[in-house]
Amino acid sequence: MYESGAFVADHVDPLREEQVQPNGVDLTVDSLYEQTTPGRITRDGKTVGDRREVDPVDGLYRLDPGAYVLKYGERLQIPDDHVGFVYPRSTLLRNSCMLNTAVWDAGYEGRGEGLLQVGAPIELEPGARVAQFVLAAADHEGRYDGTYHGEG
Repeated sequence: MYESGAFVADHVDPLREEQVQPNGVDLTVDSLYEQTTPGRITRDGKTVGDRREVDPVDGLYRLDPGAYVLKYGERLQIPDDHVGFVYPRSTLLRNSCMLNTAVWDAGYEGRGEGLLQVGAPIELEPGARVAQFVLAAADHEGRYDGTYHGEG
């Protein structure tokens, strides 16, 4: 079962009241990056490719079609007995953009990232709401203790 926005809000920092929705909390753009070197994923490990930060121009990110790593402006804490999901806000989809994310395991804490796929040119303001974070009750064994714990 998905939790209420008020419950989710207790696990997001910083938070403005207008970010709290009935079933989750809106996440904002902190920064954007373009990957400049290849990454590597093997059976024994992983390497994230180098990145170049995209600079806003006149207060806006002006993005051409392509793939960008989007860092959220909020730190998230996934409580025990829950799993987190991040979905794009519909305005992104209506502007030919998609935000891809992964499952956020119980115990994860940090300022995560998503993959912003831009299909048509778009302008984004730093701090704009682009995603919604939701929590669902979940059975699990153990807690997240991986590479990205405490990131950002």
